Amino acid sequence: MKNDIERILIDEEVIERRLDSMAKEIELDFPAGPIVVIILLKGALVFAADLLRRIPRELSIECLNVASYHGGLESSGTVDFLDRHFPEVKDRHILLLDDILDTGRTLAVVAKRLKEEGAAAVHSGVLLAKDKKRAEDVAADYVGFEIGDEFVVGYGLDYKGKYRNLPYVGVLKLSAAI
Repeated sequence: MKNDIERILIDEEVIERRLDSMAKEIELDFPAGPIVVIILLKGALVFAADLLRRIPRELSIECLNVASYHGGLESSGTVDFLDRHFPEVKDRHILLLDDILDTGRTLAVVAKRLKEEGAAAVHSGVLLAKDKKRAEDVAADYVGFEIGDEFVVGYGLDYKGKYRNLPYVGVLKLSAAI
């Protein structure tokens, strides 16, 4: 797998330090009481697990399985909810976690649905936010790193199910995506 990486964009130690800062920001921003964390699978799983261990308060964790890339290098333009069950969010404070903010469609669609389901507040966090014009007018409340418009893998992000377990974020070689 390492041979498929053009370059390491963000190494493990830098990610760890940023997660410490993000957890402090979240802890200060949320009102006292429990937080319902909704993790968008599968990409945000590694990021969420490492971030949530740093937040010293009561959390309940839910997962939503959504898809927008469908195995390609770009978003398909549609967001599919792949689970039949939707978490109970009415009157709760929500922290929605995703791996990457790219077109903005996934974050916008899921946040809208959470609000429709009666969430008291929805805050979002992403490991990465691409510096580009988005299809949806959306921003994350907590951003680990701003990156260029490159196809990245590692630390939960994948290409066709591979590379999620790399401990860093790297740029995938074009030859590996063919």
